[in-house]
Amino acid sequence: MNLNHLSLSWSIVAAALGDHLWQSTLFAAAAGSLTLFLRKNHARARYGLWLAASVKFLVPFSLLVSIGKQLAWSHRATGVNAEIYFSVERFSQPFSQSAAAASTTTTLATFFSSLNHLAAVSVVVVWFCGFAAVLFTWAVRWRRISNSIRQAVPLEEGREIESLRNVARATGVPLQIPLLVSDNSLEPGIFGIVRPILVWPHGISDRLEDAHLESILAHELCHMRRRDNLAAAIHMAVEAIFWFHPLVWWLGHRLVTEREFACDEAVLEMGSERQVYAESILKICEFCVGSPLNCVSGVTGADLKKRIAHIMTEDAMHGLGFSKKLLLGAAGLTAIGVPLVFGLLNTTQTLALPQAQTANVGTAAPAYENSYIKINQEGTEALKTGGIIHQRLMINPGEFNAENSPLQDLLRFAYGVEYFQIGEIPAAFHGKLLNVEAKSNSSVKEAMQKLDENQRQLQSQRMLQAILENHLHLKIHRETRNLPAFTLSATKSEKLQEVKVDCDPSVHQQATQKPSMPLTAPCGTVAPGLGILVGNTATMKALTNSLSSITGRMVVDKTNLVGKYNMELKWNPDPNQYPEYGGPRPQADPNGSTLEVALQQQLGLKLEPQTTPVEVLVIDHADLPADN
Repeated sequence: MNLNHLSLSWSIVAAALGDHLWQSTLFAAAAGSLTLFLRKNHARARYGLWLAASVKFLVPFSLLVSIGKQLAWSHRATGVNAEIYFSVERFSQPFSQSAAAASTTTTLATFFSSLNHLAAVSVVVVWFCGFAAVLFTWAVRWRRISNSIRQAVPLEEGREIESLRNVARATGVPLQIPLLVSDNSLEPGIFGIVRPILVWPHGISDRLEDAHLESILAHELCHMRRRDNLAAAIHMAVEAIFWFHPLVWWLGHRLVTEREFACDEAVLEMGSERQVYAESILKICEFCVGSPLNCVSGVTGADLKKRIAHIMTEDAMHGLGFSKKLLLGAAGLTAIGVPLVFGLLNTTQTLALPQAQTANVGTAAPAYENSYIKINQEGTEALKTGGIIHQRLMINPGEFNAENSPLQDLLRFAYGVEYFQIGEIPAAFHGKLLNVEAKSNSSVKEAMQKLDENQRQLQSQRMLQAILENHLHLKIHRETRNLPAFTLSATKSEKLQEVKVDCDPSVHQQATQKPSMPLTAPCGTVAPGLGILVGNTATMKALTNSLSSITGRMVVDKTNLVGKYNMELKWNPDPNQYPEYGGPRPQADPNGSTLEVALQQQLGLKLEPQTTPVEVLVIDHADLPADN
């Protein structure tokens, strides 16, 4: 992989990571705001909100957007709907939108895109070192607990077992958890997720009365019933992956606090006396050590002073009313529904390959009767030495001829795509120019001449697809990728003059200052050249299509200009934007304007970078043509 591809890959990864972190942080802030409304309600509701904020770090919105795409129906977003979609898209993906911005932009995505490949690897190494350090710390603590449990002795009868049975009977929970007595001073706690066990420190029962003992056991059964160990393990995964984000560690503290409050409330709801329960917690804190891992649920977690105050306050707990339940339901539906709607609308804004153009050619479809593809050795050699290359592409009903054409050009016509919609070309075709000649019999030619222009073009594309499949053994598939793109918008100083009269097909708009070769635009078109563009009674769609070819990126029209315009644009062409096989590259003029600056100064239009989902033609297999 060359440095350009590596840089683009890192830019896309950094942009996606920036989007995900920003969205997850905003989601956590929204969850925190909701907990303020529930501060007088049961702790289990607040716990659920914090847990959802934690899980959000593992579930990017892009996953829900992808699901929305799969559920999408075929329709076209126009007018207000399209405007709403793009506005929300900019709000929801600020890092992706700026991933292709200039190097002076200070966002996370552009910072990463400016790093060379060695620096990018360094970032991965730093992340992995932090990830490994977190896992190592937890592994050491887990091993210490495991060693203690391996030395523990199962308890089959006694005062503790009898109390455990009483608590299980009172809560209606089947007694399926073994109780092990450990010589370690670790506090009572639930160990394990799939097959949990209750670890009980040796000798602690002698310091507890029966009421105290049952309160502690009830607390631990609440942890087991709520599956708090599983939730804690999920958040520990979040902490390990996103160890660099302070918010995830703060979320872990909030989760422990609210889960202990929730268990305290559950124990009191079971009938335990407040004073007795508070005394039992204090006795455990006096003689035992707290659990070193959040995924081993104990008794002494969270702020002890606040817990005791919460337990002793008579009116500390209130159930959720209808209005608050409705609020939480609406918030949940919004969090899931909005990304799905993005996915539904996204299918209309994605530059997609038409299904009909990529469909397999059926047996009833006409085909070229005689055809060949071969490598143009003379043109290929001239490409290597920088010589002059004569290119030709001629399409008539039932005939196709191409000379000195790279594979990209053939794919571009066969599948109706732009260059930026073509994936990686196989290495065997790099620097190779092809000649193609195909002819059909007279009956096919006559039948195609009776078709309208669109049908004829579609049929020619399908026939060329068949040639590429037969001669090159071409196999392709389509996939959607987030690629650098541009939006074209009108500024307050928009300088285009709308043409009110109908277009005369015989009139060709010509550049006032001719380049080395005269550039003219037929009626209703935009003609691009090297550093110059001429439009003749052209729409914004025609302009964005030309700009897409020039920049090599998708250009989305956001001008809201629906008229037809004559236009002329001159700029300093970027040599890197022109393919190697297109003849000599233009020489950069240090005093000339870039395309972006020229558009704003001469036409009053603004070209801004972003990323957008684009459907790409991916080449799975292609062979060089055999000798003919």
